[in-house]
Amino acid sequence: MDGTAASPPPPGRSIDIELGGQEVITIELDNLDPNPDDLLEVLKEGQCKVWIWTRLAAEYWRRGQLDAAEKIAQTAIATLKDSGAEASLPPVYSFLANLQIARASKAPKLKLANARQDIINEKLREEHNKEGLQIFNQGERIALENGQSGAMLATLTRGILQMSAGLWEDAGRAFDSVLAEKPTNVVALIGKGRIAYARRQFPQALKLFQKVLQLNPNCRPDPRIGIGLCLWAMDHKAKARAAWERSVEVNPGEWSAQLLLGLEALNASKNESQTDDERREEFLRGTRLIERAFNANQRNSAAANALCELFLQKGQTKRASLIALKLAERTIQFADVKGILCDGYIRAGRVCHKEGSRRDAMGHFQKAKEARKDNVLATIGLAQLQMQNDETAAAIHTLDTFLQAPANPKSLELMAMLASLRAHPRPGISSSDKLEEKKRARELFDRVCKAIGVSGDGSSQTNGHPQNLAGSARKLGEDAEMFIEIAKLYHDENLDKTERAYRQASKNCEAGGKNEPRLLNNLGALRHIDGHVEEARTLYETALTHATSLDSSAAEAMSTSTLYNLARVYEDQGEEAKAKEAYDKLLARHPEYVDGTRLSEVMRPAKLRQAQMLTDLNRHNDAHDLFKQALSSQSSNLNIRAFYTNFLIQSNLAKPAKDFVFLTLRDHDKHDIYSLCAAGWLQYHQARENRDSSPKGIEERKRGFQRSAEFYEKALHLDPLCAVAAQGLAIVVAEDALGNLGGALGPITPDETQKRLKNSREALDIFAKVRESVNDGSVYANMGHCYYARDEFDRAIESYETASKRFYSNQNVPVLLCLCRAWYAKANKDQSFTAMNTALQYAQKAYHLQPSDKAILYNIAMIQQKAAELLMSVPPAKRSLKDMQKAIEQATHGQKLFGSLAADKSPQVPYSRDIADQRRKYGESMLRRCEEHLSTQRQWEAEAQAKLEAARQRRQEEKERIDAAERARQEELRKQAEKLAEERRIAREQALEWTREVKRMESDEEREKQAKKTRRGKRSENVSGDEGAGGEPKKKRRGKLKKSAEEGGEGADGEDAALFSGEDEEQKPRKVMQRPKKRAVRDDDDDEEASAAPQRKKQYKSKEVISDSDEEMS
Repeated sequence: MDGTAASPPPPGRSIDIELGGQEVITIELDNLDPNPDDLLEVLKEGQCKVWIWTRLAAEYWRRGQLDAAEKIAQTAIATLKDSGAEASLPPVYSFLANLQIARASKAPKLKLANARQDIINEKLREEHNKEGLQIFNQGERIALENGQSGAMLATLTRGILQMSAGLWEDAGRAFDSVLAEKPTNVVALIGKGRIAYARRQFPQALKLFQKVLQLNPNCRPDPRIGIGLCLWAMDHKAKARAAWERSVEVNPGEWSAQLLLGLEALNASKNESQTDDERREEFLRGTRLIERAFNANQRNSAAANALCELFLQKGQTKRASLIALKLAERTIQFADVKGILCDGYIRAGRVCHKEGSRRDAMGHFQKAKEARKDNVLATIGLAQLQMQNDETAAAIHTLDTFLQAPANPKSLELMAMLASLRAHPRPGISSSDKLEEKKRARELFDRVCKAIGVSGDGSSQTNGHPQNLAGSARKLGEDAEMFIEIAKLYHDENLDKTERAYRQASKNCEAGGKNEPRLLNNLGALRHIDGHVEEARTLYETALTHATSLDSSAAEAMSTSTLYNLARVYEDQGEEAKAKEAYDKLLARHPEYVDGTRLSEVMRPAKLRQAQMLTDLNRHNDAHDLFKQALSSQSSNLNIRAFYTNFLIQSNLAKPAKDFVFLTLRDHDKHDIYSLCAAGWLQYHQARENRDSSPKGIEERKRGFQRSAEFYEKALHLDPLCAVAAQGLAIVVAEDALGNLGGALGPITPDETQKRLKNSREALDIFAKVRESVNDGSVYANMGHCYYARDEFDRAIESYETASKRFYSNQNVPVLLCLCRAWYAKANKDQSFTAMNTALQYAQKAYHLQPSDKAILYNIAMIQQKAAELLMSVPPAKRSLKDMQKAIEQATHGQKLFGSLAADKSPQVPYSRDIADQRRKYGESMLRRCEEHLSTQRQWEAEAQAKLEAARQRRQEEKERIDAAERARQEELRKQAEKLAEERRIAREQALEWTREVKRMESDEEREKQAKKTRRGKRSENVSGDEGAGGEPKKKRRGKLKKSAEEGGEGADGEDAALFSGEDEEQKPRKVMQRPKKRAVRDDDDDEEASAAPQRKKQYKSKEVISDSDEEMS
């Protein structure tokens, strides 16, 4: 062979090889021997050209016998080099380079060092690509040395190598150069299509794959695969499926189309709009197709990945786990896409996690995170392992870091998981950190709930779940446990939100066919706290019914707690018999039943509740016996001791209560917060009620106040959030109990007012903080006291009214009296009879609730007398006759009250009889002056009324004058409008008349022009060839007309008509009359007189004649 390159013959299924010019051997390509050694001898002997070598090597490659193909190519290089035909070797080198690329496509991308099932000992993909590049470079060097660079095969090979290395730009240029030379090159078109698809240029890639299909319908790889992928990416899923199905029809052994169809079927099986049978059929079909695809190519990572997931879903058998692990490792080692690599690590981690191999699972999840930092499953898997390793802080950091990254998806499942971790306190964090963690947990849960269509507290926001959520995210809205966690988070913050969250949890349980009595019990407790006892009763009864469906131990605990709550409802509804029956049942099952805590208050023993019922019935002795029974059985129970302390205080047994509290602090728990607060209250109450004014008594009172403050301070030291202790200290500060108690414990100092204002301000600051924790009327009442001490009566009234209306339903006598006092002080300060009447109303309400209290009756008489005194002291302009009469009537009634109070013969009264009698005498003297004040008020009001009438009359007269002037002006405007409308009507009629005249003149002009044309036609027939002479006089006449127009101006209408003769005399005047008419139509709204029209006519005529003259002269 001479070694020169030659074009191969048309492809056929046989090749003829000459041996020495004497013999021809035909090689049938369909019957090639798997062992190419004999064939190599023939090729060597025949000194075949390079295309024969490459054709035979390609045929072996087509059959999948890559080693034989490589052997033929290597032999070709050696043979051709020996024969001196090295210049023809570049195609062989290109063939070998492509062969290495083919080997690389089946080689692993990496090797797992800790692989347990899929152990591989072969070259990596990168090594094959490097060898291919080296071989190609050798061929390029030979081609360059022989001046053969730029061959199409070499360019295609370079592009394929660059694609394998991920050099899309360089590969694209290589394919473009091939297509510039041969636009129908299928390999270059497929390469361009793959590059466009990788760049997500799906329409462009689709056109390229379709062009390949048109050029070669039997092309391998099948372009229908690429067409389907592009259509799927463009959301034409039905067309994509059709393309893949056609690919399977054409190439039944094509694994790619089967894999894609299998994945499509699995996706279709997740469609919730289909029936269960349809979804099952789709799942089975997808499973079969994926298994076929994997059997056809067991080195494909996508098929291994999909099959691994199927095995993970199959069951819990050890064999399934081993197969799944092997497939996951196969996916990892052969993956060439980061997404599939990440999936492989995740599935391997899931298998190891399930087997208990936490270290291996942790490594797999970390590798998955490295492959795809935005992968949610890898993050959740890693966090779960950290939680199992008691690394809660690390798990929170992992989840929080993922969510903080802007590029990562905002996974709802991950948010819910992070919120749950933050909601549960972990060891080693401070109280402030715990509060901050709960706040963050609430924020995360709010975001999750908003996304799934409910508010953060469980209340519905939308109808149904949003359609764009994944199935797992939608299931969060059906998770009862999540809403239970939300309810617990709001437990100490907002009971309304807690209730709504529990309701959503209960609703989810019912939707899932489960009955959860604990949720109903909690909901009942919340409704009970809010005062909705009937609804709470229904919930408790339903919870009791459902508790029977639980197992024995859980049912017993649940029914016990619920029965106690139900008894409390009966008690609050006034059904003492049912409550007693419920308590008896409870005590029969648990004689000394003491439960844990109930949502927001300590649950008391059933026996104590019976004692409370007896106390409400004023059966104090029987109640006392029950308390003693409870204490005898559980003397160290601090809840029982606290309840007994409260009973003693409410029974006005201050000394036994004090002794019992000190006994609790001494023998049971010196750090008991309730006992410390009770001791502080008792000490303060005893010192305040001590009326001993001797030095010893004053000293003892001071010591009592100091000890009270010490108890409160100790309670606050043990519990800085104890609102009761804080409120007690605030009362001590406000009343200056550690000072002179407003003069009660010593002389009044000059700065007493400033001290009082300062103390009340400090106390207000404390009460404001206590109000955030204690939802009780006493806080608002104490704030009202402070405002009163500061003479801020409006704010004091606001605080008292809040306490009275919100907490006591206007039934608390002390608060009503405080309101009376505040309104009384405000009335004296503002000199307001209305405020005084309001004070009287509050005093009357208090007396109605407590008619035996004579101090309230004294206050009523005092207010009635003071109201009359107030009105008599103000000028007539600030009072009314009606108020005066009412005040005198009230004062008269007050006189009677003072008389009866002064004459009261009771041994002890809460007022001074002498002062009452003095007030009666003062009232008599005041009432004697009433008639004088009444006459003065009548006279003043009469004068004021006369002044008002006079002013009213003047205003009426002025108004009538203005109205008359306005009517005259409107009448003038009406007349002007009518005149203007009439003028416009006349102008419009004139304009219409002018328009009709113009139309008539235009029709006359058209007839005249037609006649003129007829006459000119006749005259032209009688004129000889030279027509110039006949035209001269016309020009002269027009010139003359121009001259006369310039000399005569606008008033030469009659003279202009005399200048014309013959036919011009008939035509021109019509033109002169025609033009102004047209102008008149345009100015139809003009208000000029009709005499102006001739002037416009003449001006228009002159302008037209001059223009015509200029045209002819030019």
